[in-house]
Amino acid sequence: MEPLIEQLQILARRLGLLNASCCGEEVSTAQCCVLREVGLRPCSSMQSIAEELGVDITTFSRQIKSLETKGLVTRHISPGDRRVSLLELTPAGVTVLCNIDDYMAKRIVELFECMSNFERETVARSLAFLNDTMAVIGETGRKQIETIACYR
Repeated sequence: MEPLIEQLQILARRLGLLNASCCGEEVSTAQCCVLREVGLRPCSSMQSIAEELGVDITTFSRQIKSLETKGLVTRHISPGDRRVSLLELTPAGVTVLCNIDDYMAKRIVELFECMSNFERETVARSLAFLNDTMAVIGETGRKQIETIACYR
């Protein structure tokens, strides 16, 4: 099992480095993850996005503050509950996220170009299976996998 864990950690680290160094954007790997989640779930609460990423609210709040300072995310009070902060990407945040996504898509295409169709399909199926299995483990309350989010 140890070689498999090591390979997964190497994969996560290399993907994180690709993500963080792309497009000359001044965002960390963790901030890329936050931007993506906020973009996928506009007007969601800070708490729900932090939970989705598996990050404590204090750490998440610092990331949001940094992204607000960069003009990439806005935070506003929920009209239904003044204790809840809702998050949205600014137009600049949307642009940065699109740049990151474009860069990553090009890098992934480059990675897969050196593989045969069979290898590409095998990798895609294996990753889908791994992600589905991790989701089921989390839902059933069996031993939680604690290093899924890119914060760790």
